[in-house]
Amino acid sequence: MDNSIFNQIAQCVISGGEVSPETITACLKSGNHEALWEAAHRVTEHFKPTRFDFCAIINARCGRCSENCKWCAQSAHWKTDCDCHGWIGTDECVKAAKAAEANGVGRIGLVTSGRGQSPAELDELCSALEAMRRNTKLHLCGSLGLVGPDALRRLRDAGLERLHCNLETAPSHFSDLCTTHTMAEKLETIRAARELGMEICCGGIIGMGESNEQLVEFAFALKSIAPDSIPVNVLDPIEGTPLGKSQFLNTERILDSIAVLRLVNPKTPLRFAGGRRRLSDRDAARAIYVGITSGIQGPLLTTPGSDYDDDRQLAKDAGYVTLQGLR
Repeated sequence: MDNSIFNQIAQCVISGGEVSPETITACLKSGNHEALWEAAHRVTEHFKPTRFDFCAIINARCGRCSENCKWCAQSAHWKTDCDCHGWIGTDECVKAAKAAEANGVGRIGLVTSGRGQSPAELDELCSALEAMRRNTKLHLCGSLGLVGPDALRRLRDAGLERLHCNLETAPSHFSDLCTTHTMAEKLETIRAARELGMEICCGGIIGMGESNEQLVEFAFALKSIAPDSIPVNVLDPIEGTPLGKSQFLNTERILDSIAVLRLVNPKTPLRFAGGRRRLSDRDAARAIYVGITSGIQGPLLTTPGSDYDDDRQLAKDAGYVTLQGLR
C-alpha cells in the first residue's frame, strides 16, 4: 500500500468522510508504519485543540474487587502485591484534588474498585464530590464501575460531570478477558449517564492480545459511543494476573494503535493513561505527534503515572498550551 492511499485516507477524514473498517485494517496490515503515522498526524494537526488537557485521578478505594478482569491487579481472583485500602474519606479526596489543581490539571477523577456502589458507598462519593466542588474549580469525573440511573442522578447532582467507563477492548475480545460482567452492562451504564446529560470518558487498554481486526473493531466501537475523551492505556503486565507474563508492546505497535484510534475518531481527545511511564520521553513525544492530545498526570492506580513537569513540557514542545501556562 503506497503513501498516496494513506494521504487520500487522511484527506477523506479531514473533509468529514468516513473510512471503512476494512480499509483501516488494510492500512494496519500493510506494514507501512510511517505512512500510517503521518496520515494520523495530518488528522491530529487539523483537529487539534489549542490546549493539551491534563487530568488526574484519586485512588479512592483500591483492591478486593469481585470482578475477574485478567489485566487488573485489584481483582480478588488474582494473587498480586496490590496495596488494598478502603474508602480514603472526603478530607483526603479534597486534599488530593487541591494538590492536583495546584499542579495545573483541569479535572479530577474519583476511582473506586469493585463492581459498583452500595448505598453507603454512594453516600460517601456524593459527600466527597460536594466537598471537592466547594473547595476547587476542577471538573469532576468518576470511574465507579457499573452504575444505575438513580445512582448516576445522585452523583450528577452532587457535582459529577463526566463518567468514566472503559470498553477496554473490542467487543469480540472482551469475554476472553473478563466473565464476571459484560460489555452490554458497560454500555447500559454509559447510556444511562448520557441520558442524564453527563459527559463520557471511554477507552481501553491496548496490548491484551487483540488482533489487527480487533484493534480496528475497538476503534469503531468507541466511535459508535462518541465519547468526550478516549483514554489510551498500554498494558503494563502485573505479576500474578493472567496477563502478567505478557510483553509490554513495542513502540511501533503503540504508535500504530494510536494512529488507528485517531483516524477512526478524528476529533475526540486521545488521553495517554496507563503505561505512559514505560515509554521514553522521545517515544511519548512521537505518540503526541501521531494522535495523543490529552493526558493523565500524577499517581495512577497500581502502576506509576506520568510526571507533571515532563508531560507538560512535551505538550508545550508539540505546540500546545497547558492550563498552568494560562495562569
